Amino acid sequence: MFIAMNRFKIVPGKEDAFEKVLKNRDSHLKGVPGFIEFNLIKGEESKEFSLYASHSKWESKDAFIAWTKSEAFRLAHKNAGQNQDLYLGPPNFEGFEKVI
Repeated sequence: MFIAMNRFKIVPGKEDAFEKVLKNRDSHLKGVPGFIEFNLIKGEESKEFSLYASHSKWESKDAFIAWTKSEAFRLAHKNAGQNQDLYLGPPNFEGFEKVI
């Protein structure tokens, strides 16, 4: 199993707009080989930012990498720059392979 996470720092007061963007977008993940599930999780809030992470679970790292090179990936991310006012910088990617 492989877990892919992107950490997002969101401008204070823009949390609802950010959540709406992710809830309403077409992720193009349905039917992607090796994809298991997706979650958006919320962390701590501070005066500087609110922390979120997207969390997707895959059958393997290879399945995730194949998705990042696919048309489905390009379609899912084609409008990523439209909401830059919500973010404090780009997302921070973290990938994890199951050990136990």
